[in-house]
Amino acid sequence: MCQFCKAPQSLEATKGCADCRANFCNECFKLYHPWGTPRAQHEHIQPTHSFRPKVLVCVEHDQERLQFYCRTCQRLLCSLCKLRRLHSGHKVMPIAHAYQTLKDKITKEMNYILANQEKVQAQITQVESAIAQTEVNSAVAKEQLYQCVSELRGVLAERQAGLAKALEGARSRRAHALNSQLSEKQSLLEDAGLVAYTQELLKETDQPCFVQAARATHNRLGKAIENLHHFSLSADPSLRHFSVDVSRELKILGSMDFIRGFSPVAPVIDTQKTLAYDQLYLCWRLPQDSAPAWHYSVEFQRKRLDEVGGTSAVIDRLEMDSVYVLRVRGCNKAGFGEYSEEVYLHTPPAPVLPFCLDSRWGLHAERMALGKGQTYARSVPGLTLLHAADRALTSCHLTSDLLVADVSVTQGRHYWACSVEPGSYVVKVGVGLEAKLQEWFHLPQDMASPRYDPDSGHDSGTEDAQDCPPPFCFLTMGMGKILLPKSGASSSTPLTAPLPPRLGVCLDFEKGRVGFYDAHSLRVLWEGPVDCSAPVCPAFCFIGGGALQLQELIANHLVTSWRY
Repeated sequence: MCQFCKAPQSLEATKGCADCRANFCNECFKLYHPWGTPRAQHEHIQPTHSFRPKVLVCVEHDQERLQFYCRTCQRLLCSLCKLRRLHSGHKVMPIAHAYQTLKDKITKEMNYILANQEKVQAQITQVESAIAQTEVNSAVAKEQLYQCVSELRGVLAERQAGLAKALEGARSRRAHALNSQLSEKQSLLEDAGLVAYTQELLKETDQPCFVQAARATHNRLGKAIENLHHFSLSADPSLRHFSVDVSRELKILGSMDFIRGFSPVAPVIDTQKTLAYDQLYLCWRLPQDSAPAWHYSVEFQRKRLDEVGGTSAVIDRLEMDSVYVLRVRGCNKAGFGEYSEEVYLHTPPAPVLPFCLDSRWGLHAERMALGKGQTYARSVPGLTLLHAADRALTSCHLTSDLLVADVSVTQGRHYWACSVEPGSYVVKVGVGLEAKLQEWFHLPQDMASPRYDPDSGHDSGTEDAQDCPPPFCFLTMGMGKILLPKSGASSSTPLTAPLPPRLGVCLDFEKGRVGFYDAHSLRVLWEGPVDCSAPVCPAFCFIGGGALQLQELIANHLVTSWRY
């Protein structure tokens, strides 16, 4: 009943107020909740005797309001629960902070969903298309199933006809042999052919006629008696060799099922080994949780290499100074897997110049050592530096060694790459006129002043003033850094950059320019002039200790790897 009606005129309640925790009839509800007042905003519900609390209270502490939120436990806490050891060290925040944080997150998420309605609709369309495609693919798979079983039936029927024909041929031959033997045995019976004929022959009194007819009869009787003593069937009636064993086939047919394996997952391309030089070399691996692959398919520039064995591929006939986009996927009995992430490989700006380090000009054995194949060089300061340092008290005494290529360039554009050991003291990589390099090499090699350094061909102020291009062009690097000279009049303050894993050099003989690149990304580091009026060859200068490795051709590297 209404709790506010005057007795004895109490009316039945029609509404309940969750805020007032009381039941009202219509008139009393309007009276106690006048329009335009805060009470008009109260929540009205159906009449009830048990009103839920308007404010949430702790389940364990009835009189305590939930004022905190534990992010670790993801539950609401009262002030007493917060003090428990259970939540010691947990991330506990005021309920207002949690309220605002969650509200902001939900608002942001809702706004994101509302802003991507077109994307949601596109995904709905994609799912609907997938449902329709599933039905189509199911029908196709069912048709393929029926076709496979039909082919099996056809093969079985054909094989049955062939085996039945062979069985019938064996039956016919053996029946013919047994029928012949039967006729022969029946002729031995009394009143049968041979016995009756012999009895009539014995009645012959004419001696010459008897002898003439008796010889053949005697032979036939002798053979009949011998067969009678040593009787055996002329053919085996069992046909036991014509039993068909189908146990293996029945087992195979019984295990016939849909392919239940998984196709390989997307391979992971090894970016440390993958590179572009004289050819493209792509190397990859499968994740540990992937199904094995029978072979791979490599896709690049709208072309594809199919059935690639192993986990690497080599691509030749490349276009110079081009970007190739490559990806790979595996295949097994379940079909092709997903493609790997795409990798971008930039081909060199010019054809690769293959060469080795030349030792014809002589080496200081105590300071320089060439590796096998003469593509690796290491410089060690040696005893000369120690003796010189022992004599010098206030200056630094350095040693310089020069290595050149075993080929020289007289025309065209050429590219090569090398790696400088990051711990090297000073290594110079560049090009120079072959005659000038020989002249400089045969000068004394111990340098007491850095002014003798042939860096970029500028060894003195007099040469700087000349307009002709310098005979040398080197880029200096060491201690993990690379020195990038500024072009123009502001060359007094050069820049430094991290030493790249591989350094590329491109010589344009006709233009008399040499460019230095980050060989991995083919980003230009620096470019300068060089005199190309005579043969020019790659050159490498070592000051102090250092090491350098020429980039091998991919074809040679693979041959060496396979040989090992």
